[in-house]
Amino acid sequence: MQARLLRIEGRVQGVGYRDWMVREAQRLGLDGWVRNLMGGGVEALVAGDEAAVQALLTLCRRGPLLARVDAITEEFAPPPQGQGFRRR
Repeated sequence: MQARLLRIEGRVQGVGYRDWMVREAQRLGLDGWVRNLMGGGVEALVAGDEAAVQALLTLCRRGPLLARVDAITEEFAPPPQGQGFRRR
């Protein structure tokens, strides 16, 4: 299992980014969470099979229809407690 902490910058609040990410992560069978950051970005902890994590990263670079992703930073992280992917 691979786990990554992501910070996503751009127009990612108020456009359904978190709900979209929950749906995509659940579809890929990933564990973790996603939440808004005070500065206007989104942070997510994503864990699971490396191929599924990479697939979600590719999707996150585009995001949902109304989003504009300017940058994504990622770092390795310990896996989340529990299973499933949820919105915080």
